[in-house]
This record gives sequence, structure tokens and C-alpha cells, in this order.
Amino acid sequence: MKRLIKNGFVVSDMTDIKKPADVLIEDNKITAVGYDIKAEDAEIINAEGMYVFPGFIDMHCTICDPGHESVEDIETASMSAAKGGFTSIACIPDTEPAVDNKTVVEYIITKSREYSHVNIYPYGSMTIGCKGEKASEMGEMIRAGAVGIADGDLTVENAKLMRNIFIYSKMFDVPVITHCEDRALSGRGVMNEGRVSTILGLRGMPRDAEDVIVARNIVLAENTGARLHIAHVSTKGAVQYIRQAKKRGVNVTCETCPHYFTLTEEAAMNYNTYAKIIPPLRTQEDADAIIEGLADGTIDVIASGHMPTRIEYKQREFDTAAYGISAFETAFALSWTALVKTGVLTEAQLAKKMSVNPAKILRFKSKGSITPGMDADITIADTNREYVIEPSEFYSKAKFTPAKGMTVCGSTRHCIVGGKSVF
Repeated sequence: MKRLIKNGFVVSDMTDIKKPADVLIEDNKITAVGYDIKAEDAEIINAEGMYVFPGFIDMHCTICDPGHESVEDIETASMSAAKGGFTSIACIPDTEPAVDNKTVVEYIITKSREYSHVNIYPYGSMTIGCKGEKASEMGEMIRAGAVGIADGDLTVENAKLMRNIFIYSKMFDVPVITHCEDRALSGRGVMNEGRVSTILGLRGMPRDAEDVIVARNIVLAENTGARLHIAHVSTKGAVQYIRQAKKRGVNVTCETCPHYFTLTEEAAMNYNTYAKIIPPLRTQEDADAIIEGLADGTIDVIASGHMPTRIEYKQREFDTAAYGISAFETAFALSWTALVKTGVLTEAQLAKKMSVNPAKILRFKSKGSITPGMDADITIADTNREYVIEPSEFYSKAKFTPAKGMTVCGSTRHCIVGGKSVF
């Protein structure tokens, strides 16, 4: 089957982004990129006035399957991701059971082939049960299809164990994705430690809790030569440590999420539990540092950080409410509005954060760019459309977000996965 995307602003090294161009798809591959392409019998997709991006790749999300399919399942997660423009998503392993053996990896891959609208790639857990106590059999999971190792939104506290994991990971050349939180410091905190936590009388999590583990993992990665990827960076200190490490040549990459540069701890005022997430929303100083890190290349990737939960678990007192955020369907719009419209990033630079760099880090050799021979994973976005975020319209089962009511620009008009239109 042939499909021809016509007259869009194609974000590709092969075209001038300011000049409308065409992309030809045959079956599941891109076969031509250029101007005034002709193709008989091709289905025409009119992208006039829209941007044509390489499909977005989400490096950090939760799909809750296996174990909590009532919260989110593979089908609804994939529908939500497609609406957000994500053609591929990598899911963290702290499910129930945890993705700590090849059987669970194979289950996710097999089930996603049947039910998912987008490409789903599991991470394998670096420790058994994501408990941070004993290393898992990472090799078996990687051979079964895991694209990296992680412990989800949990931290391996034991530095010796973490060092051994780094050493072992080098055998397979996969990224080690780390959530950085010193639980001895964050303790029973429920939000960022600072002015707002004091006003609300809530226990706080100091920024030190993130910074300390970021620094530790950088030292271990530097000394072992492993591939370190730091998840959902939220503090100014973490950005500084990563910037310094990159200057020294440490093999480290990192990601942040849109809520960490578009929202602050102020969103939790009036005990707004929809703003209760992990890591917590920080200060404006931190948000500014993250924007600076995105602009200068310190931060490589923008991930969604999608972490669904039941809405009734959010509608409780702040101390007992669940952590979580529905983020697939807002990630691109928040990023475009906060970064491209303001001139912090260009269209091509945003594509690097959401497509090109994730593909490189995860070694997806046929994804991440619009060039002939690559997979036909493409996102077409209308960046002129202005609208107000309304979570009741989400495809995700998790119909909540602290970004509710924000006015943004940028919505997915077509999401094409392997040449097939899924949204």
C-alpha cells in the first residue's frame, strides 16, 4: 500500500523545514522524501500547514499490564500514546508481577502485537521483583526483547549492587535507566520540601534526595564505563551534575518530562492531589534550570512520564493520595508551547528530544528520522491549533492531570505506525 504525505513542513535532514515537502510510504517503510513527489495509486494525506515529525518515542511510561489492567492496559495505553503522537513507547518494569524474567518480557511483546496500536518495548528489571535486593537475570530478558534495564520508579539503594549491575550491563550494551531518589532523605515526604510544603503543613522531599543518587550513579558509571540513563530529571542540582559529567566524557544520557518545566510545586496549592507525582514538582528555579539544560543539550530526551492510577486514589487527602499523572496526551503540546513557541528550541531540536535521541539511546536503528529506508513511523501535528487541556477527553483510563485548564498549542492529526494510520 502506498501513502503520500503532501505539503507538510517535514522535519528531516533531507528537506528545508520552511518549505512544504512530501513523504512517500510504501507498505511499512519510507521510500522517498522531497518536493512534488508523484505516486500513482497512493492514498494522499494532506499535511498542508502542519509539521511532519519522525514518530515520537517515549522512553519512560507505565502501562500497568500485567497486574493492574483496570488502571491502564496495553490497548488503552497505546491508544492514548497514539493520540499524543507517540509511535513507540518503552514501559518501565515495576508491574505485578515485575518484568524480571524472560517470560514476562515475552508476555508483553506478544500481547502488544495483538492489542497495541503502537510499538511497545519493555525494560527488564535490574533486580528481582524491582526490590533492589538481588540482581535479576538481565541477559535472558535482553535476549527475549527487553531494550534496557531499569527498576521503574524505585532506586537501588545498595551502591555495591548498583556497581555490579553496571558492570554486568556492559556485556549487553544496553542503557541502565535509573530513578534517582535516596529514600533515607525523602522518607515519608509527599511533595517537594520548600515554601509550599511548609504552607500546607505537608512532609517534604528535599532536592538532595535526587541529587545524591544522581551523583552516585554518575561516579559508578564513570568508573565502570557503563551506559547510564537518568530518568525524569527534576532538580537544578541534577542538571548541573549531568552537565559536568558529560564534559568529562562520562557515558551518561538523561530525560525530563514536560511537567517538570511547565509546572512547579505551586500546582499543589489547595492540596491539589493531581499534582502529587514522583519525583515531585519542584521550584521555578529548578524548572528554569531544566529549560536551560534542554537548550544546551545537557538533557537529551523529553519523555511523557505517564504514570496512571485510579482517579479515586487521587481524590483523597494529600498524605494518602496516590502518586501519578496521565501524560501521553499532553506531552507534545506542553513541550511545543513551552519550548518551541518561546524560541527555546527549534522544531528540529524538539524532534531530537522526542524522536532522534531516544532512538539512538535505545539502538532503534530504523526509527527516529524521516529518511528513505526507515520505518514509516510518523507524527503529523497541527501546531496552530490552540485549545484548553481537558482530561475528560483523554483516551487513557487515567483522566486527570495537573495541567488541566492550561491553554496549549499543538495536537496530533495523524499518527502513523509502520505505514498504518492508528490515529
